[in-house]
Amino acid sequence: MTKTTHFGYETVAEEDKAKRVAEVFTSVASKYDIMNDLMSAGLHRVWKNFTIQISGVRSGERVLDVAGGSADLSRKFAKRVGPSGQVWLTDINNAMLRVGRDRMIDDGVAMPAAQCDAEHLPFPDNYFDCVSIAFGLRNVTHKDVALTEMRRVLKPGGRLLVLEFSKVWKPLQSIYDAYSFKLLPKMGELIAKDGDSYRYLAESIRMHPSQEELKQMMEQAGLSRVEYFNLNAGVVALHRGYKI
Repeated sequence: MTKTTHFGYETVAEEDKAKRVAEVFTSVASKYDIMNDLMSAGLHRVWKNFTIQISGVRSGERVLDVAGGSADLSRKFAKRVGPSGQVWLTDINNAMLRVGRDRMIDDGVAMPAAQCDAEHLPFPDNYFDCVSIAFGLRNVTHKDVALTEMRRVLKPGGRLLVLEFSKVWKPLQSIYDAYSFKLLPKMGELIAKDGDSYRYLAESIRMHPSQEELKQMMEQAGLSRVEYFNLNAGVVALHRGYKI
């Protein structure tokens, strides 16, 4: 029997989801950063800066940025670790990875980049001081597998950071839904020439685990001292857990 999963609100075969997600991000890659600024009114920069602060990353450390796309976090981490440290930018999507790599080159930042799947990370055990995934986990087919993989490559004492859209404060739900399902696809159509991909993004947010559910998933993956920080009334949440 064919195993199924969700692609937004649509039920698809597991083997088809990665292909469908790839099509979405290949389509929007060139306008991804512009759309991020428009969709969040620039708040995504605040959320990412908060992630960097919470990470505790220091000079000389090793950092893995999973689903790092346009390299927003990678470039910030690179400043933290300095020339004695190492930051790996990874993404499963080649088009997004090229955008991120080009931005690093434009900034004069020399960092390794690798196209790889979050469920199968090509790195040794106990290698990184910090692993991050920002706005990528909801697109992963087997989130539990990816969380376990990210824990595997962490050193003992290392931390995993998951920045992701989450469950908004209930009194704001109707306004948030109107924005997500009416305005967002129209913006996608006008700016990125792809309303369907942004409709999927809105649906994928609704299908993502809640703050407490994701905390439990991280604990089940073997992470300890898991906590989360709600940002902008829960529109986004940052989860942090440690490998003991």
